[in-house]
Amino acid sequence: MAENSGRSGKSSGSGAGKGAVSAEQVHPIIILYLFYSSIEPSKSKCHVRRPKDILERKVIAGFNRLRQEQRGLASKAAELEMELNEHSLVIDTLKEVDETRKCYRMVGGVLVERTVKEVLPALENNKEQIQKIIETLTQQLQAKGKELNEFREKHNIRLMGEDEKPAAKENSEGAGAKASSAGVLVS
Repeated sequence: MAENSGRSGKSSGSGAGKGAVSAEQVHPIIILYLFYSSIEPSKSKCHVRRPKDILERKVIAGFNRLRQEQRGLASKAAELEMELNEHSLVIDTLKEVDETRKCYRMVGGVLVERTVKEVLPALENNKEQIQKIIETLTQQLQAKGKELNEFREKHNIRLMGEDEKPAAKENSEGAGAKASSAGVLVS
């Protein structure tokens, strides 16, 4: 007996069976639906984002920008601290030598020959200026830290690895205080 009982005797030339449908017979919207439903949501470019997701991304971007600014201030302050220590070391060394002795100073990338008497006051002036800049940076760093903490509290941001036990204690001690599940977790 032939097993082709379900098929018609005619061939459409494409080798497709009775259940196959040609592309001309299918509506274009159905083709798009079938195409996009076969793509993983994380890989599709037409993924619709909810407003909450967009807001969370903006909050995280703002938080990361503030953290980056704080790190920049801290690194600049550390760099100036090292420069201040170098100035102090050179000043202490030059105070012990004769004032007429030759010394060399780098000015704008050029090594200039001077005497200790000429260089020492300039170094002390530079040291004072560096100290003032460090004080200003320290104040800016504290203000940025305060701004960062206020931003964290406002948007309920928790950092990964941050201990959640203190928050749990506060909630259990409070009179029926309920923990808010809303918030942003930042790595």
